[in-house]
Amino acid sequence: MNDIILSIIIPAYNEEKRIGFTLEEFGKFFEGRKKEKELKDFEIVVVLNACKDNTINIVKEYKKKFKKIRFIEFERGGKGFAITEGFKDALSRKNNLIGFVDADMATSPKDFYDLVKNINGYDGIIASRAVKGSKAEFTLKRKITHRGFNFVVRSLLFLPYHDTQCGAKIFHRDVLKGIVNEIGTTKWAYDIDLLYKIKKKGFKIKEHPTVWKDKEGSKINVIKTTIQMFLAVLRLRILNSPFRGIIKLYGKLPENFRIERF
Repeated sequence: MNDIILSIIIPAYNEEKRIGFTLEEFGKFFEGRKKEKELKDFEIVVVLNACKDNTINIVKEYKKKFKKIRFIEFERGGKGFAITEGFKDALSRKNNLIGFVDADMATSPKDFYDLVKNINGYDGIIASRAVKGSKAEFTLKRKITHRGFNFVVRSLLFLPYHDTQCGAKIFHRDVLKGIVNEIGTTKWAYDIDLLYKIKKKGFKIKEHPTVWKDKEGSKINVIKTTIQMFLAVLRLRILNSPFRGIIKLYGKLPENFRIERF
């Protein structure tokens, strides 16, 4: 374990109310792991995407407190775009594990580190709220839509995972190095596109039980988002099928649902 250099990417869009607590907790926790020589080194990369609030100034303040915090800022928005740019930034430095986690502390630093400890011989590890041993606080509506969406993902793309959407994942740098320029930036199917491409390359990803708490302040409408995610997965299936070049329907779809490249 003590040879690990970990890059933690945190995408942030208008997170002024939550980012400070997240950076405080992650900063303290991983400084502790380094002090105890459980890690060789780490960094926290905050990717600000099209923020309109005071997020950047809060991040700057915490950067003074925790030297391992760095940030990059973009006028363009979108969580998928932010994570991919975080991957690219992290790949420009020395590390052997690169992961990302949501800014809302739904996954605690302790539970994120649990992924690090359990990656073992796998190429990557993803937190799961739907396998034995997990502890997830879901509303009934979110639980129903989550299970329905996962059924769609498994049926259309044959991904073997029970939970593709939990916002905590870690990969060996070689995995990301091989696909970072191929990942789509669609808003609602980013994690699925990422995992699908990794699977096609033959890498082995472990699904690991996690503790997850639904946090206040979410900007997501569960029902509307589920519908959008379903459409995004359907389009991803089309893009990865023999019909990609002949189905005219795809070109007429709203831009928000297309798999864009950059």
